[in-house]
Amino acid sequence: MVPFVNSTVESKKGEFVDAELLHKYNRPAPRYTSYPTALEFRTIDDQASSEALLSDSEDASGPLSLYAHLPFCNSLCWFCGCTKIISTDQSIADRYLDYLEKEIDMVLPRVGSDRKVVQLHFGGGSPNFLSPEQITRLGRMLHSRFDFADDAELSVEIDPRTLTEAKVEAFVEMGVNRASLGVQDLDHKVQKAIHRIQPSEMNHQAISWLRGAGIKSLNIDLIYGLPNQSVESFAKTLSDVLEYEPNRLAIFSYAHVPWNKFAQKILERASMPDAALKIQLLQLIVETLASRGYVHIGMDHFTLADDSLAIAQRSGTLQRNFQGYSIYADTEICAFGISSISQTARTYRQNVKELDAYYSSLDAGRLPIERGYLLLKDDQIRREVIMRLMCDMELDFNRLSESLEVDFREYFGPELTKLKPLEDDGLVELREDGLRVTDFGRLLIRNIAVVFDAYLKDGKRGYSKSV
Repeated sequence: MVPFVNSTVESKKGEFVDAELLHKYNRPAPRYTSYPTALEFRTIDDQASSEALLSDSEDASGPLSLYAHLPFCNSLCWFCGCTKIISTDQSIADRYLDYLEKEIDMVLPRVGSDRKVVQLHFGGGSPNFLSPEQITRLGRMLHSRFDFADDAELSVEIDPRTLTEAKVEAFVEMGVNRASLGVQDLDHKVQKAIHRIQPSEMNHQAISWLRGAGIKSLNIDLIYGLPNQSVESFAKTLSDVLEYEPNRLAIFSYAHVPWNKFAQKILERASMPDAALKIQLLQLIVETLASRGYVHIGMDHFTLADDSLAIAQRSGTLQRNFQGYSIYADTEICAFGISSISQTARTYRQNVKELDAYYSSLDAGRLPIERGYLLLKDDQIRREVIMRLMCDMELDFNRLSESLEVDFREYFGPELTKLKPLEDDGLVELREDGLRVTDFGRLLIRNIAVVFDAYLKDGKRGYSKSV
């Protein structure tokens, strides 16, 4: 990996690129967990549109990936961009589970109960807001309705602050075999600034419970770009977190979108890292983890070399969707709960984000779909190109021409021209038969993917900045 020298990075030509180049690319860009992105989804206000989005599921026969959004949290973290409901009343989850069950029973006839479930993920919010009894109920609800593959991956996002050993046992009883711990940062000043006090001892206890119960695959979530962070403080956080011996790390660039998540405005009272510092933090992350044997999968994901994600990337089968990087191709995502997004080969559909609207829709016998999108042929072509770029860090023009049934160089002639300045700046290497992302380009992969996005040509905003 290229080193930093006086806030500069080395390009592919061996020259040092100053901060002006980083500033040049520090502009809003999607994270491409979907294409088109969720900002392109259209409001669904009639039954015919809902039926059109659901028809793709009825025609499908492949495996399923399930997602359940469990939105409750005990307290508000000021950096959070998730759809959440803050409460200390655990009993409110009982009603939510009642309606989650209603939604599942309305969707199930559409997708079929005989399709194998290869993946299940619980996100939030904080899924372990639920009591052990509620977790057990949720597990029985799903296992009684869906056919899970023997080697299915069942994962859950964990907040160590509200975890108990009994909750871990309940998750394991339902088959959970992978856990992702929200840590964010271990520095006390940072934790205070983001309203999330979480000592390392608390994380050690959570990990001890999880591994003791048989969950061997562990992911740690961190965020860089938070208030009061410095290169020195985050180096200490990385060092301490690596003592947890995680299989994966997801180290996200903090997305400051206070126009959408109002609580984030509070963070501006503290010292917010600028773009140059964020790049230094990212470089620190990449170099530190590489020295400890972790593979930089792309963007914010790092894994051990023998992890399934790293193996999939080496074989060219890695995928990217709303859950991040994944090993499951040609899999329909069937999502439940408020704000959740389902995905088929040709459609996206997103549920309402408000709890009352979710309950009202289901009470009226309607699925709580609020927004959706039916992909055009061009959307499907560009989705595949962007995904291969984000997953493989390269594009094989001949292979894509064959699989997409287009002449890649002709179809994307204007885009290849737009890549020339990125090549000059050292982000990519272009050749007649393909494209390769450089080490420096990996840090700005979102900026490269934007070139193939047909919806950002009009200068739309609403995304976080890429640095």
